[in-house]
Amino acid sequence: MKTLFIIPARGGSKGVPKKNIKPLNGKPLIFYSIDLAREISVDEDICISTDDLEIINCIEKERHLKIHFTRPNELSTDTSGTYDVLIHAINYYKNIGKEYHTIVLLQPTSPFRRTEDIKECLTIFKSNNLDMVVSVCESKANPYFNLFEENSLGYLEKSKNGKFTRRQDCPKVYEYNGAVYVIKVESLLKGEIINFKLIKKYIMPKEYSLDIDTPLDWEIAEFFMAKYSKNGF
Repeated sequence: MKTLFIIPARGGSKGVPKKNIKPLNGKPLIFYSIDLAREISVDEDICISTDDLEIINCIEKERHLKIHFTRPNELSTDTSGTYDVLIHAINYYKNIGKEYHTIVLLQPTSPFRRTEDIKECLTIFKSNNLDMVVSVCESKANPYFNLFEENSLGYLEKSKNGKFTRRQDCPKVYEYNGAVYVIKVESLLKGEIINFKLIKKYIMPKEYSLDIDTPLDWEIAEFFMAKYSKNGF
């Protein structure tokens, strides 16, 4: 099972400017993902998909990882989707004679994922005939209890029917935490991830599930990094 590790890193982040190469605990954010990928894969199967020359120069100079292509501008806007980025990478490698069965998508915004998280996701994927294995954490918000939608009259109604008086009694629900996606290439070529039917979860604890998107997320990450450096998780 030939696997391509894809780390997407466009340069135009607005929430946290230049976040992919911004130092977190003295280390550019994207390096956390690169270093983990290198613990599992060889460099030739690690793909950095970026449009940004500063990111390219940083990685090639400090991590000595060759960036094989520059992502086109039309796939690097605020509205660009991950699906098109993945298809672009698959097609690039296919055109140079390298085809992959599986993609492991590692977003740089999840610096607390561990090597064991990736390995466990791969194990689940290999043991089942799946479209995808995705890392999740249990959601605190629950559609049976404290998530509501507005009806046609403008009143709030529970998102899912259920007569529960305690959140603990509700069916468990999960949210994608953005840390690890293991995807069958054949399934991806047939359509977008949102259409996948055969998906298995891999549960991660909340403390490893932080996805950095805002300045507040960054501050929380700095707090946890300081705690990790001092005490470990």
